[in-house]
Amino acid sequence: MSDIVERYNISKQHFWLHGPRSGPSVEYDAAAGMYNVHGYQEVHDVLADPVTFSSDTMRLIPKGLLPEGEDFSMKGFITQIDPPEHGKLRKLVSSAFTRKVVADLEPRIAQLTHELLDAADGRDRLELVADLAYPLPVIVIAELLGVPSSDRALFRQWADGLFQRDAKVSLAEPVEDQSANVANTLKPWREMTQYLAGHAAERRARPRADLLTKLVEAEVDGERLPDDQVVNFAILLLLAGHITTTMLLGNTVVCLDAFPGEQDKVRADRSTVPAVIEESLRLFTPFAALGRSTTREVELGGVTIPADKVVMLWLGSANRDPAQFPHPDVFDAGRDPNPHLAFGRGIHFCLGAPLARLEGRVALNILLDRVGVLRTDPGDPVVFMPTPTMTGVNRLPLVR
Repeated sequence: MSDIVERYNISKQHFWLHGPRSGPSVEYDAAAGMYNVHGYQEVHDVLADPVTFSSDTMRLIPKGLLPEGEDFSMKGFITQIDPPEHGKLRKLVSSAFTRKVVADLEPRIAQLTHELLDAADGRDRLELVADLAYPLPVIVIAELLGVPSSDRALFRQWADGLFQRDAKVSLAEPVEDQSANVANTLKPWREMTQYLAGHAAERRARPRADLLTKLVEAEVDGERLPDDQVVNFAILLLLAGHITTTMLLGNTVVCLDAFPGEQDKVRADRSTVPAVIEESLRLFTPFAALGRSTTREVELGGVTIPADKVVMLWLGSANRDPAQFPHPDVFDAGRDPNPHLAFGRGIHFCLGAPLARLEGRVALNILLDRVGVLRTDPGDPVVFMPTPTMTGVNRLPLVR
């Protein structure tokens, strides 16, 4: 990994948090007041036990750090909900991501990919993120939800506001020392809430054949979802529905640039494109960390963790654990098996994983057809995202 870090001038601290470690698989971070889990088996075990390791981490956030009131709510944010409510809410949108529904999107994804690349023709540089990796999944998820894809500049502004800064929250530091940072992060959240609340209200008056209408009309235990749950569900789908694929596409191209032998292999045998995508997800895990909270005292990796503690699962580190993956720093599309944790495991396994994989497969095949050799220019650097909890590129210029 050190050669990739140097080649793309990536922050070494950034990748230290993501990559293989020689230290313990579980350790306490006194400065943050939480436990970090780096080992593959330990992360896998946590994800498989939602009773002991709850997804509701918000209950442990210090009082006063987050605002109270109607303008901020986590209701309906499915990644923070445990069973049985989790299963009921997940079922609401599962129909939008069935194998058939996703497969039927392939012609539209191919059409959009060609249109976006057509728009970039005639230039000596293809900036992969701005020209393809960002707009493609945004348009697809916006069309599914039923919000205007022409608003994608707004979506990116909000996503950048939420994810492009390292908005650390410490459970050990005074609330007043963190409030300004948290307030800046919540500003785009409020703007998204207002935007999607307006669209949800319009669907109540004039239903359409889209996912937002399904959310508005959905019932759980005979009752319609409250407005804040509808909006938070839509926020998650809009953000997670494009950010993962944006990072996946960029990361895969970086991997093929850094390992040209693997690029030659996939060019010679396109049937290996899905395996290339899976190895990219393992080596450069887009969402590199997840949070859980303990509901009881538990032993993990030889460490006793008390009840009511936040546990950070470093998926990026687990996916490069040498105990699970031989030669973990090598990009090897022939790696088999490749049981990476990039999309999670268990009840919270990413709903949009089939769509992200499809978008990645279609777009990569078309890129290989149309762009030729995928290579970066050392004089025009790749720019990685600054936050250590995510692995992806902000800018990826390719030489034509």
